[in-house]
Amino acid sequence: MTVNTENTTLLVIGGGPGGYVAAIRAGQLGIPTVLVEGADLGGTCLNIGCIPSKALIHAADAFHQAASYAGESPLGIRTGPPSIDVAQTVAWKDGIVKRLTGGVGALLKKNGVKVVQGWARILDGKTVEVGDTRIRCEHLLLATGSVPVELPFMPFGGNVVSSTEALAPSMLPAHLVVVGAGYIGLELGIAYRKLGARVTIVEAAGRVLPAYDDELVKPVAASLKRLGIALHLESSVLGLADDGRGIRMKNGGGEEAVLEADRVLVAVGRRPRTEGYGLESLLLDMSGRHVRIDNQCRTSMRNVWAIGDLTGEPMLAHRAMAQGEMVAEIIAGKRRHFTPSAIPAVCFTDPEVVVVGMTPQEAATLGVDCIVASFPFAANGRAMTLESTDGFVRVVARKDNHVIVGWQAVGGAVSELSTAFVQSIEMGAQLEDVAGTIHAHPTLGEAVQEAALRALGHALHI
Repeated sequence: MTVNTENTTLLVIGGGPGGYVAAIRAGQLGIPTVLVEGADLGGTCLNIGCIPSKALIHAADAFHQAASYAGESPLGIRTGPPSIDVAQTVAWKDGIVKRLTGGVGALLKKNGVKVVQGWARILDGKTVEVGDTRIRCEHLLLATGSVPVELPFMPFGGNVVSSTEALAPSMLPAHLVVVGAGYIGLELGIAYRKLGARVTIVEAAGRVLPAYDDELVKPVAASLKRLGIALHLESSVLGLADDGRGIRMKNGGGEEAVLEADRVLVAVGRRPRTEGYGLESLLLDMSGRHVRIDNQCRTSMRNVWAIGDLTGEPMLAHRAMAQGEMVAEIIAGKRRHFTPSAIPAVCFTDPEVVVVGMTPQEAATLGVDCIVASFPFAANGRAMTLESTDGFVRVVARKDNHVIVGWQAVGGAVSELSTAFVQSIEMGAQLEDVAGTIHAHPTLGEAVQEAALRALGHALHI
């Protein structure tokens, strides 16, 4: 076989948020760049993760809202029972994905990045093979992302699906069993319930969203109850039922039972994608399953870089994007380090949950003496007009100098408050800065100002 050889300065493996942002920024900076992607540009996030899940959640919310108008709506709106064409919903979602991935391709081309379609195989720290092409580089950037965790006793296939398949249903199951009550399991479980499926969630911990504190989880748990989602907490999955149409489980009391299901969604987490492309040949320092990096995303091998989910938690697209941009700038000779004051995490459940910076529990553990104050959406006029009064905004600030170290919120559309939260922390804002900033009325953002005012002892609307 004839092997074609190419040379480049930067070679990026993986076209997800981290990889494509790194390549675009490198192109802007005049660095000769090749990006290798075996599937579709945009990676998990654009194709089978963040974007399609939010599209499905929006469709489910719209359908659920329409269904509520068939009964006694306090708004005075009356309609007949709605119907949904799931194939059309999926086609609409796919259209959004196509527009976004097409946009990524256009941006890469505009900035002079060469995209090579195919699966990369690493030969050494400066050489990668893609099919019959061998690419040599000065810098190798690993941005291979993550994959869903599979249960060894219940592998994916048939009625057992990952989030990938759950985001492209050909039809709705009558009964969906979700294994795992983390953010992926809850986001999709709630969406399927709102679309009309019966949903049961099985979780090993004693409550849903076990990574979040009790106060943030309470409104979400109440919403699950209102929606009629069945919960089996402190329960473990043993495997598929004998007929394959359901699961065997053991509850907290040690009793075994069978849950019948048309489909089983396994959502017990994600793990770095480290197999299938020769990563082991580099003998990089690892930390468990992920590649160990420093605060410039350098690995233990000179001029081999790693970003995003491959490098462990937090596995968030916006973290990968920021890392990718930074690596391109370092290669271009700029002085950069990845030292964010905070990285926002959003759970798009009903209601939504946002965590930025330190929680009260984390501050206590670290011995940071803090003021903690919350403002409920029940006292916010805009929340009332949106029929979304569950939840609150909470601020965490140092007691000695009032510097804000954390924000948390739970409520309708609070994901849009995350920008204000993280900006205040990055800019070193004090409670007085937020309290003294005029916030537009009526908005959900007023709850941010009121939380700061309450921390200072003079909230106005509670």
